[in-house]
Amino acid sequence: MMQIGSTLPAQNLHLFRAKRANFQCSGSPLNPRNRSPMQKPDSLSTEITKKHLSNLEKLLQKQSKNPNPPDPHPAQTESTTNGENRARGILEGLNLSRVWPEMKAAEEMSPRHLNRLQRLLSKSSEYSPRNNLGSRWREYHGSNEWVGLLDPLDENLRREVIRYGEFIQAAYHCFHSNPATSTEETHWPRHVALPDRSYRVTKSLYATASIGLPKWVDEVAPDLGWMTQRSSWIGYVAVCDDRREIQRMGRRDIVIALRGTATCLEWAENVRDLLVPLSDENQESKETDGQVLQPKAECGFLSLFKTRGAHVPSLAESVVEEVKRLMEKYKGETLSITITGHSLGAALALLVADELSTCAPDVPPLAVFSFGGPRVGNRAFANRLNSNNVKVLRIVNSQDVITRVPGMFVSEELDKKLRETAVAGKLLNTLDNNMPWAYAHVGTELRVDTKMSPFLKPNADVACCHDLEAYLHLVDGFLASNSPFRPNAKRSLWRLLNEQRSNVKRLYTSKAKALSLNNLEREMSMSTCLPSPS
Repeated sequence: MMQIGSTLPAQNLHLFRAKRANFQCSGSPLNPRNRSPMQKPDSLSTEITKKHLSNLEKLLQKQSKNPNPPDPHPAQTESTTNGENRARGILEGLNLSRVWPEMKAAEEMSPRHLNRLQRLLSKSSEYSPRNNLGSRWREYHGSNEWVGLLDPLDENLRREVIRYGEFIQAAYHCFHSNPATSTEETHWPRHVALPDRSYRVTKSLYATASIGLPKWVDEVAPDLGWMTQRSSWIGYVAVCDDRREIQRMGRRDIVIALRGTATCLEWAENVRDLLVPLSDENQESKETDGQVLQPKAECGFLSLFKTRGAHVPSLAESVVEEVKRLMEKYKGETLSITITGHSLGAALALLVADELSTCAPDVPPLAVFSFGGPRVGNRAFANRLNSNNVKVLRIVNSQDVITRVPGMFVSEELDKKLRETAVAGKLLNTLDNNMPWAYAHVGTELRVDTKMSPFLKPNADVACCHDLEAYLHLVDGFLASNSPFRPNAKRSLWRLLNEQRSNVKRLYTSKAKALSLNNLEREMSMSTCLPSPS
């Protein structure tokens, strides 16, 4: 039997002696070595444990209030050593060495917390709660240029941005499940596995390249198939049909989702980076110094947007026709049009918004949510979108080089500062009207950074920095420009690991294989938890 009384102050001895007989009979439930074969009722055992821990707490508090602080370099005398051994014996006797590390590990933030790590690596999605947008829906749709919602990022806006990004992922999945375009399928919309069941797909959209490969390419490499086709399925139009969701959002939402580059001819169109006038050349935009600029867009993007296919209409014609039909069908209701796209889809989204903004006199509010979008047109094109009340939120990764092309590698911040000076501003305006690479971004920017993620390598490659899932991961963890990654981010890491394994920190790729997602706690102990990446 341990001599607990030898280490206690005299005023506490009677507390333990009064209960010693009872303590010896029942044994402490925290020390299995002292348990007797006779078991007391649970209520009595719990009461004894509480009193025992209470006395121990009083002991430790009295020792911590010692007015004489210990010497930082004490001499290791025999009495000191014996005292340490006795104190260690108390903890060992109480068996707290097993309890304390697990309690501490369970309180750790992600990813040390094993349950949270299990959820992050699971396939099932967990979302931030969908709050009622109600009367504020116009604000979240960009009526005020998202002022006060981006830094720090409003939780409702974060959820909306990720939701629209998932509409693009559905477009990617639908295309890759059946990339070939047949003549028969163009008469009805493809089946798209939408992430939001309250929406219904009403129209399939196709983009056609104005250029084609020589016939000998098909003869030499007949297996290329859909990679060389001129017309390809590029997205869809969907409308919200669920009354509860309409009530939550405050309006009936029409979504136009567009995927990024996938075929050889789409890549060929991407590199046709000269600015060309839009079809309606009479549209002009006046600058502050009186110079008249003509709206222009990138040749390749405009070609994919305007060209008709052999069996399909152009993307511009399809989108205008379908939106007009839906506007007529739901006439009298509060409507909104949200266009979302990634990469090439982000560029086409701006052209779609420009086309829709003038297709009818009473067009519903238009907003564009673009991910990793390149520059599309010149400053006159940007001014035209602004004058037509098109709201654009560009989600940009600081490490994504695609967001800095085409055009000269000059940041928008530097360009803005130069234009504020009289001489440089006049020179730049002249260059805008004459240079074929005088591009300008459109809209409001939400900037994220790969280096802020605790899961991605800081030197992640170009493909990862431009990947849509990486974008959604970064948005989910973004709090503010001066804040670290959100510790309670809810988006699953499973897809990120699956698509960007080489760019995820080795710590997680190696440990993820060892995790059993069904019975994780049974197969792993707390000592094998992943350490914090910070």
